[in-house]
Parts: sequence; C-alpha cells; structure tokens
Amino acid sequence: MTGPIKIGFLAPYSGVYPFYGHHLMAGILLGLYPAVANHLEFQFIPAYTQMGDPKSTLDAVNKLVFFDQVDMISGLISYKSIPDIIPVIETYNKLAFFFDLGEFIPHFENLSPRIFYSSQQIWQSQFALGKWAQKEFGGAGMMVMPVYEAGYHLSSAFHKGAGAGGATQLGLHVLPRDPANIKNLDLDKFFFDIKKTPPSYIHALFSGNFGKEFLVRWRKSEFYKNIPLTVIENMVYDDLFDDIAELDIELYAALSWSRNAENTSNKDFVNRYESSGGQMANIYGLLGFEAGLALREVKPYLLKRDWQSAISLLQKESVNGPRGERNFYPLSGFSPPLIDIVRIKTSSKKVYKTVVSQGKGLKFDSVDFREIHEGSVSGWQNPYLCI
Repeated sequence: MTGPIKIGFLAPYSGVYPFYGHHLMAGILLGLYPAVANHLEFQFIPAYTQMGDPKSTLDAVNKLVFFDQVDMISGLISYKSIPDIIPVIETYNKLAFFFDLGEFIPHFENLSPRIFYSSQQIWQSQFALGKWAQKEFGGAGMMVMPVYEAGYHLSSAFHKGAGAGGATQLGLHVLPRDPANIKNLDLDKFFFDIKKTPPSYIHALFSGNFGKEFLVRWRKSEFYKNIPLTVIENMVYDDLFDDIAELDIELYAALSWSRNAENTSNKDFVNRYESSGGQMANIYGLLGFEAGLALREVKPYLLKRDWQSAISLLQKESVNGPRGERNFYPLSGFSPPLIDIVRIKTSSKKVYKTVVSQGKGLKFDSVDFREIHEGSVSGWQNPYLCI
C-alpha cells in the first residue's frame, strides 16, 4: 500500500476539538520533524467522540477503522474507554497512540501491547504534593472540589500521598452542583465548615473557569492568611494563571512540567512551538511533541507499514524530551516525571514561581494505586479533565 499514513484522530465534541486537536497535532509534527514537516507522509482524519464516553469513543474508532480505513488511531482519550476499544484495535492489528492528562491512573488489567500513551500523569504530581503538604503543614488537611472532579483518581492520589507523609486523617468537601445553574460555584457550606473546624491546609482541585473563580473567592475570604492553600497543577498553568496575576495571592502546587524550565530540550520545544504557531506553549502541545519524538524513532517502519517492528520498538524505547526521559508503554513502566513543588506568589500583576522542594510519584502499578482502582467506581459523569 502506498500513500500517506492515515492517522485517525479522536477528539471530544466539535466545540472543543480545535483547541485540543490543533495543539496535539502541531506538537506531533514538531516532534516528528526536526525541521520542515513533510505533510505528504502523514494525514490526520478527525473523528468526534461527543463527551468522550466509552460508547461514543467506540463508535468513532469503528468509523475510523471500517469506513476511513486508517492505519493508526490517536487522539485524546479517557482510560475508561480503553476496555471497549481494545478488541477492535487488536482484531484489526492497529497501532494506537493516545493522549491523556492523567486524571485516571491506567489500569494494569486493561492494557494492550498495541496501545501507547503520552500522558501528563497528573496523578503523580498529586501524590507528590499530598506527601509534601502533609510533611510541611502537618495536622489534618482538607480537600475541596466540585462533584465532577471527585469522580477522578486525582483526590485519591493526593490522599495516598498525604498518608505517605504521615496523615492519619484528611477531610473531603465535595461542592454541591446547582442543577438550575451549573456555572454556580457554591462555597458557602465549605467556608462554614472550615470556620467551624479549621484544617491545617486546604487542597483545591478545580478545572477551567471554576479554578479561577475559586482562587478569587479564596483570596477575598477571611481564611486566606490563616490556612495554606495547595492546588492541582492545571490551576496554575501559565496560559491560565496569568489572567489572575493581579490577585496578589500565594499558594503551592506540584508541577510535572514548566514552560520556563531551562533544560535544552524544553527551551527548544518552547521556541519552536511558539515561533511556528504564534501561541504560548501548553501541555497539549508538549504531549504531542513527546509522542512525535517517539514516532520519529519508528518512522521508517511506519512509512513501510511494518507495524510489528514499530510496535516492538515503541514497547522498549524511551526518548529524552522537555520533561526528561519519557516512555509510552505502561507495561514497561512509565518513567516517573521529575516533580517540582513550587510556591507561587503574584504581585503587581507578575507571577513568581519558586521551587521549594522536589517530589516523587509512584509507578502506576504500585500497591497504593491498585487500591485506588479497587476503591473507585466513579468517573463516568465526566470522562475528561477539561482544563
């Protein structure tokens, strides 16, 4: 067979696709080609997955395989959908290379030798931050999050980290959802609870505009100067946090990647990405770039459609990228990211990030994370962490 390699690209509902898809695909091409991309070698064919639920994802995969006749399958995915699509991928001998933020921990019982992942592994930074926060502040902390974020493995990973740091108890406050106005962030009960029984620290898990609104409300509250605040890393991404730099706020986060990291690979990625696309480098572009570096190593096999050789090499290889050593096959053991614990302070509309400690995550197949899988049956309401 001749012609370009056809890559079926899964994306959530069309209103979000240009954001996720554009940055992921731009990153892939930057990683694949050190100089000018050859657009005749690879062709991306999008397939929308609605809200990313397992049925919609399976329908999209079936369309790509049976109608579009793609060679590979890629795109943004939730691990909740993997068990449904493994039979199609394995039966029809497809190579799959997916992306995720790490809102769920991959389940060792639902893996395939043909599926690879470029993951941010947020569960790792959550574990590291929980361990650091407990050692730093002691006592009994409290987590706060909306109902959707409560369905992921993120709070459980922070809880496990706090336990490793010596916590014997950790409070949990899940904010109510207002069915009459889903954009309403009701913090009244939360503020009442922490005034009644002040925790030693607060850990906030929010995404999107809720994250910004929480930080604004927290800064204005009476608790700001008395209770330390830690947050999940997506709440302090440069392209989001800069919008609220005027808050004059101080908080802590664990970062698995920083746009301003000084290593050569990261500076090269940021410079190339921002000069080619005219947009600030972000986590989606990074995940695509890391995948592109891996695919570059097997590109001669891909172009010859020697899928077995490409798969065998991807199972064993690792690449050195902006986040250090990365590999993409869970059964070989994901490379744990290098995690910085940072104090973030804004002043005069400027953002200052100071590394105060180094953190470590755990391999996804650790006993702690196995317990998370066995104890978590939720997550169906919101397949993606939408930052």
